[in-house]
Amino acid sequence: MSRAAQFAIFFAIATAVLTAVHTYLWLRFVRDTALAPPWRQLVTVGLVVLLLSVPAAMGLDRLLPSGFLRTAGAVPFVWMGAMVLFVFWFGATDLARLALLLVSKIAGFGLAPERRLLLARATALAGLAIVAALTAVSVWNAAREPVVTTIEVRMSRLPRALDGFVIIQLSDLHVGGSHGDRAWMEGVVARVNAMEPDLIAVTGDLVDASPEHVLAEVAPIAGLRARQGVYFVTGNHEFYSGLAQWLPQIRKLGMRILRNTRVSIGDGAVSFDLVGVDDSAANGLDGTSDPDLAKVVAGRDPDRVAVLLAHQPKLARRAAAHAIDLVLAGHTHGGQIWPFSAFVRLQQPYVRGLHRISERTLLYVTDGTGTWGPPMRLGTRNEIVRVVLRAFDGDRQRGEPGRSRSADARTRR
Repeated sequence: MSRAAQFAIFFAIATAVLTAVHTYLWLRFVRDTALAPPWRQLVTVGLVVLLLSVPAAMGLDRLLPSGFLRTAGAVPFVWMGAMVLFVFWFGATDLARLALLLVSKIAGFGLAPERRLLLARATALAGLAIVAALTAVSVWNAAREPVVTTIEVRMSRLPRALDGFVIIQLSDLHVGGSHGDRAWMEGVVARVNAMEPDLIAVTGDLVDASPEHVLAEVAPIAGLRARQGVYFVTGNHEFYSGLAQWLPQIRKLGMRILRNTRVSIGDGAVSFDLVGVDDSAANGLDGTSDPDLAKVVAGRDPDRVAVLLAHQPKLARRAAAHAIDLVLAGHTHGGQIWPFSAFVRLQQPYVRGLHRISERTLLYVTDGTGTWGPPMRLGTRNEIVRVVLRAFDGDRQRGEPGRSRSADARTRR
């Protein structure tokens, strides 16, 4: 299926969902509260305008310069986040109202119509105040500079000479989207370089628009410096934004692209395998195919440490079956706006943080360095991940040379 066809399908589904959500909000704000004129008309028109503004902004962000999303497009994209919070608020209060109704039926008493109206109006007003406050906090939180999360991963197979090897992971920067500009990108690069990493891994969704729109904004990433190089794997948004156009530009920016490839990092025996795969969402898009991890690792020495770069964390279970020691992934944004993370879990088995997949395999899912859609974060933070590899020969110290035990890991922010 072509990229244009996939976008058209996504656009149609998103518009249908948005229409349903705005209808639900109209029922709660206008019908249930018996809003009187002229407020009834004003709120109705306002919801219709907001409904139309979201798909319009989603479409225009691929036709206009990226600065549009951070100026004229800011209102519809912030509304997207506020809309999610409103849905959760009214969903929770509807459940409470249903429980109250059931209790009243069982107890043999009912709420008078005027009490029901009072309750509906109180719920709507409380929702406005709470969502407004949470939206303001979320926008402020997303605008803050990324936190640095340090993970120490202990590996029994890692050569002693590589103890303390530092990998910096960047993911989901979404340059060209509703968050981040050239100055923000320059700040990220400066912070990463100050940590003097051995290797930098960019795990997909670097961009959110075509090169003609955002190449100047993403250009500072060419300044990244690491002793063993900067490596990149695709995310779903690279395919949406035109992978054929982006691949040569990404190479010019100084990153080595791992498309279903593995390379050796280090020298001779003092080395480990770095594996990178295309994003699984690219299956069938513009003629691409699903990553074949089994093919990529075929013939690999299983006694060597292997680090896998994959955009989506659900690939970790396959990685565990192929003796991968550490998987670095993104894609989920940690849910970005709580409590949306509960719904992300329906699509991804791991949403954020460190997870042990098997005795040997560990997974870290970053919250992402930038945001997508609403420039908002609630319960999550923009994140740069600093991974420190630690050699650990505990099994040999216990006199068990035939066994190798997966390393422990510690995380701190």
